Amino acid sequence: MSAILERPGDVAAAPPQPDVLPAIRPAKGFIGFLRRYPTTAIGGSLLLVILLIAVFAPLLWTTDPTALAPARRTREPSVMYWFGTDMLGRDVYSRVLYGARISLLVGFSVAILSSVVGLAIGLFSGFIRWADTIIMRIMDGLMSIPSILLAIALMALTRASVSNVIMAITIAEIPRVSRLVRGVVLSLREQPYVDAAVAAGTPTFMIVWRHILPNTLAPITVQATYICASAMIAESILSFIGAGTPPIIPSWGNIMAEGRALWQVKPYIVFFPAIFLSLTVLAVNLLGDGLRDALDPRMAKRV
Repeated sequence: MSAILERPGDVAAAPPQPDVLPAIRPAKGFIGFLRRYPTTAIGGSLLLVILLIAVFAPLLWTTDPTALAPARRTREPSVMYWFGTDMLGRDVYSRVLYGARISLLVGFSVAILSSVVGLAIGLFSGFIRWADTIIMRIMDGLMSIPSILLAIALMALTRASVSNVIMAITIAEIPRVSRLVRGVVLSLREQPYVDAAVAAGTPTFMIVWRHILPNTLAPITVQATYICASAMIAESILSFIGAGTPPIIPSWGNIMAEGRALWQVKPYIVFFPAIFLSLTVLAVNLLGDGLRDALDPRMAKRV
């Protein structure tokens, strides 16, 4: 025996261990999540910066974005006018920063409204069999029309305003959300735990609330980010062709539409709002890709 106990209460000393540095454990919590999914961190940070720019635009050395000054029209970017001025003498820098409010408002509003309405339609269609055929044929009819053309047609029936733009784009996006939710519901309602709940006499509403709805939140959250990016592009297209927000309201689409006539000689009027629109859409798409990887178990195993 390597060690002999002199008394019953004695304990053999543990053999000496070699000096080994403790293993570095990965960070947990929010920081660990961002390290594991860097696209979420990049997209979320960039989107947060743009959101702060939009909220605090009056404090970022801006002027009235609608103030006309013909004497200073088409000034080149300089220390006084960072992004130059347009053909009416308005400060492009101020108009671009205030235009972020319109794009973010439209994007977030359309994403929320279309997700809520599409979720309700998808749940009802996927779990109530007799209504599935009727509702899905209506959704298929709406999806057969390109979303931007449908939005243009709806805007042609109403007056130009931000609220009407939101409603037109929302109606065009609802069918995609409803079909996504319906597909998830069709796969979930065949699961054994749903059959057990039905056999136990659980009301349909409780089955949907406890078992179906929680499992649809992950895919619909990812889809909402893509809808947000698509809605901002659609709003810019509508405003660019004159079917979106009124010209008096500074939006990125309106700014680019007003600057296209001077594109060859004054490209900065179109360049700066286009850059901001591209960065915002990129940020939302990166955030959506990161959320997809985090919320999809199959993708999470590959990370």
